[in-house]
Amino acid sequence: MNKNIATVIMAAGKGKRMKNPDKSKVMHELKDKPLIKYVIDLSIEINSGKIIPVVGHQKNSVIDFIKTTYPEKTELFQFAHQDEQLGTGHAVMQTEEFLRDYNGDTLILSGDVPLLRAATVQSFIDFHRKNKFDASLISAIFNDPHGYGRVLRDAAGNFYDIREEKDCSDEERRCKEINSGIYFVNNKLLFDALKTLKTDNAQGEYYLTDIFRHFKSKGIKIGAFPVKDNIEITGINTVEQLEELEKEAAIN
Repeated sequence: MNKNIATVIMAAGKGKRMKNPDKSKVMHELKDKPLIKYVIDLSIEINSGKIIPVVGHQKNSVIDFIKTTYPEKTELFQFAHQDEQLGTGHAVMQTEEFLRDYNGDTLILSGDVPLLRAATVQSFIDFHRKNKFDASLISAIFNDPHGYGRVLRDAAGNFYDIREEKDCSDEERRCKEINSGIYFVNNKLLFDALKTLKTDNAQGEYYLTDIFRHFKSKGIKIGAFPVKDNIEITGINTVEQLEELEKEAAIN
């Protein structure tokens, strides 16, 4: 584990289905700890050289919590602001002022995915570096992949694209390998790719996933790392999902 990793945490979401508009999504608690704390602890455990939460809805509560909880780590944190939420790609665009000249790799995590283990992330990073990929993602095989972007592979099993479900063909929707939304990317290539993003999709947003299509078109090596335990990459979008994950966390 080394210092040439900057970790971006997407933590700007409103969490409309969490039924509490006065609370940031990532400040909802799992086992008496805000979701964001699990992700920051992971970021510290893998020895990130920088940690950049992208904050938006109720952002002051998130910033205050981090500053209060990690007073001895203040030099690690820089906060990017996504006040208008135009997609995952747009969220990462907000970090450019902090990463423009960063020489290393950028790990992109979601602030609402609390059970991801540091050992899994390290295995993912090792996979990326061993295979000399420039951009990689964590995937998972779901029996019911409804609602998730699909990881598409060619006949030889090589990953070549991600397709958001709303943009999938009927055949692509039958694919059970999904994108977790966790990425590891050469930092210089990341910001070059972000400049190519467009909003010509079903959501009218800047999809971060589209950087992989750009990379593939340029002959840049990309990889997809299937996680062994799907619960690790499970995100929380509703109160019911939070309750379900609470049960899983108790078991684990």
